[in-house]
Amino acid sequence: MNDFYYRKVDAYQLAKEMASYIYQLLRKYPQEERYALIDQTRRAAISIPANIAEGLGRFAIKERIHFLDIAYGSLTEVLCELEIAFDNRYISEDEFNKAEQLATRISLTIYGLKKSLEEKNKMRNLINNHE
Repeated sequence: MNDFYYRKVDAYQLAKEMASYIYQLLRKYPQEERYALIDQTRRAAISIPANIAEGLGRFAIKERIHFLDIAYGSLTEVLCELEIAFDNRYISEDEFNKAEQLATRISLTIYGLKKSLEEKNKMRNLINNHE
């Protein structure tokens, strides 16, 4: 198997951990949510690591940042859907809190990665403007 860069990034690893945890929680949801909350939450959870991976697979820094923004949006969507699940007693408070703590860690790593890329882009632009 090839060693792709995104696999080494903390944001990706945490997002993958989050997706696995979400899959575990979704098994507890009632059957009537199968084509509603379960499908929507699953898609959003998968979108987080997928967009981090796709973004880091791009060469242009602006594209990388764009995909990180999408991943962050999916992260907030998952949290919203978990709040709804908690309100409906599909998951416990402990399960929600664990997911929220993981989401916070992911958010911070995405933010740090994005800031790093923005700085790199700014430096690249300064160098290009002085040539």
